[in-house]
Amino acid sequence: MQFELDITKRLCSGGDEFLLRSQFSTTDRALVLFGPSGSGKTLTLRSIAGMLTPDKGYIKVNGDVVFDSGAKVNVPTRRRKVGYVFQDYALFPHLTVIENIAFGLKPLLGRLGQKDLRRVKELIDVFGLEKVAGQKPVALSGGQQQRTALARALAPSPKLLLLDEPFSALDQPLRIRMRNELTKVLETFGIPMIMVTHDADDVESFAETIVVYRNGSVANVLSVKDIAESGQSLTETLRGQVAQAYE
Repeated sequence: MQFELDITKRLCSGGDEFLLRSQFSTTDRALVLFGPSGSGKTLTLRSIAGMLTPDKGYIKVNGDVVFDSGAKVNVPTRRRKVGYVFQDYALFPHLTVIENIAFGLKPLLGRLGQKDLRRVKELIDVFGLEKVAGQKPVALSGGQQQRTALARALAPSPKLLLLDEPFSALDQPLRIRMRNELTKVLETFGIPMIMVTHDADDVESFAETIVVYRNGSVANVLSVKDIAESGQSLTETLRGQVAQAYE
């Protein structure tokens, strides 16, 4: 994956002001935005998805410009070919598992074609959701909700998967299991990923490149490969970054 981002966004709420200044690039396929809550990670992810429009700057994915304030380019979310998994999964409560997964494939008018129906069935099989396919989110466990959200995000065959704190709503034993499941999903679908987290275990499980956020800005960009080749401990490196973030 070739990814470049250089954006600025000023937000005001209740008299408080927050300035996001995010800049980094990578050719790795697994990128983790790491740092404390409120440091700008999710705002960056939402900008990549097209859910938030930066004040200025640009975003490029595999050479394609999806946002450029100077050139007045702002590709709509639906055309950016990204899959997004929200922190709370954001499943539609009135739709079944099948209907949630099919949502991203459904045309504005009409029904799903046979190809799309096969795609939904394939995803239900891959994620082991056959027994709950006809149930609504309220009847699902946390793990089943997350698998449904992942299947929905992957249904349109996106070129990039965006994950916002995907394990924060799960208890510790389920987090470990779902990390293993996500690893298998990424291998199966061969899709690049950008994950937001403040959990060092997520970083150690998935990251190739780590973008460290602090107070709305990128404080550091770390390569896991470079850390390993230097003989440093990734765990100790992350602890140091966390300590600096909370200074």
